[in-house]
Amino acid sequence: MSRGMKLLSRPAARAMVAAILVVVLPAPAAANPDLSVVRTDAGRVRGVVTGAYRLFQAIPFAAAPVGPRRFAPPAPVPHWSGIRDARAPGNRCPQLAAITGEPASDTEDCLYLNVTAPRSAWPHTPRPVLVWVHGGGLANGAGSDFDARRLAVGGDLVVVTVNYRLGAFGFLGLGALPGSGTLGLQDQQAALGWVRRNIGSFGGDPARVTLAGESAGAHSSCAQLASPGAAGLFDQVILQSNPCVKPGLDQSPSRPFVDFPTWLAPADADARAMDLAVEAGCAGPGAPPDAIVACLRGLPVTRLLGISFLATPSYGNRVLPENPDQAIGAGRFHRVPVMAGITRDEGTFFAALLTPAPIPADQYRPFLDTAFGDDAAAVEGRYPLLAYRSARHALAAIVSDREWAWPARESDDLFARHVPTYSYEFTDRRAAPLFEFPADIPAGASHGAELGYLFDRLGKPNDLDSTQRALANRMIRQWARFARTGDPNGPGLPRWPRYRHHTPHVQELGPDRTGAFDRSGNHQLRFWRDLG
Repeated sequence: MSRGMKLLSRPAARAMVAAILVVVLPAPAAANPDLSVVRTDAGRVRGVVTGAYRLFQAIPFAAAPVGPRRFAPPAPVPHWSGIRDARAPGNRCPQLAAITGEPASDTEDCLYLNVTAPRSAWPHTPRPVLVWVHGGGLANGAGSDFDARRLAVGGDLVVVTVNYRLGAFGFLGLGALPGSGTLGLQDQQAALGWVRRNIGSFGGDPARVTLAGESAGAHSSCAQLASPGAAGLFDQVILQSNPCVKPGLDQSPSRPFVDFPTWLAPADADARAMDLAVEAGCAGPGAPPDAIVACLRGLPVTRLLGISFLATPSYGNRVLPENPDQAIGAGRFHRVPVMAGITRDEGTFFAALLTPAPIPADQYRPFLDTAFGDDAAAVEGRYPLLAYRSARHALAAIVSDREWAWPARESDDLFARHVPTYSYEFTDRRAAPLFEFPADIPAGASHGAELGYLFDRLGKPNDLDSTQRALANRMIRQWARFARTGDPNGPGLPRWPRYRHHTPHVQELGPDRTGAFDRSGNHQLRFWRDLG
């Protein structure tokens, strides 16, 4: 068990929540309540009410991290008087514009969340709660990018989408800062704490909270599984497109194409932060730590955004006492049911994003020689160039299989030893990608392609045909069923077997078929296992 880790049983967590409810739930509503106004523990908010749902946006869950609170742990929200307007999105956390469509922001006052609830959800008829942590490489995105009305109404659950500090503002691992390298994770825990205390007033059940996220949001959720501070804050977890552990890949002699560290040791985090401080003009020979921190806190937001920084959580601190890969790999994590999955073609997104130009056909084998050394011939034989549209397309297939499906199987195997685990693969190759792909790489079921089946993203309704809409409706019901019971099976839904150790099959989520999907066969996993 990791230092400071305290695993709560579900009965204990429910007892804790019941005790909280005695304090924070409001008195019974009047005969004709104003459904647009809800009281939180910091004050009242006014949202939007329609015939199907209620929507409350820009609710603060922590004090604005500005001035001396920049690079500081989240602080309690100051109380307000009157009724706060919660009818429009709040500020995005500081970020540059992204290729996937997220706009830029230079506003640090950004620790807000949004609540979407079915109109019929009320304190005396509570619904399960899904807390969504957005992706974006820990550098882009906002909770308000994800319109949860279809998910909330179709799934009959309350959906909370959250902001958290990004980039250097959320993950600068400077040793002189308290909680350095984990401030974004601390923001997420503050939001989960807000949910436990307040969601009952919006018609959510604080004893049935599912933490969910995609890509960097799943990465964050893996961190929360290993963080002592997250104990008792959620009851299930959904991990989309980011396996928590990658032991086989980490032990391979060849380096992955998507070769970014998942977690940073304290010394590495401090060195990366010092590089940023030097470039910002805040550090030099003999500069005292307090002066460096004061300088960084005084810089304009745009100055910090202009310095290249790869956001990575660090461990060896109170939030993450140990490397989450090692903690989760050893079974030291919060024991909650897990639903996890990937898309069929995860690698197309990264091949398009990380290779600035097409790879000439005659450079395919030299590329493999560099990447795989003596194993290059075997890899080329398994992924012959003639079988793909281009060399980048072949590379994308390798990345999908080796760097996503292989770790996904290992992660599923690990979770299945300890907790109920349900695994899936999203296979709709006609799904719209997050950005326009180059002509030599067909997107397929690319990284993030499943998001449009659960949410309307960035204010744009999804253009789904009838079979895709049926898949979206089914996925919404399965996500909601898991949030309700810890099991995606339910009346009128396709049978979804619980994942068992080393099984080659997972649940297929496609517009034309459901049922068992041969992940091992479709992703050449025996080949990669034997290659080592």
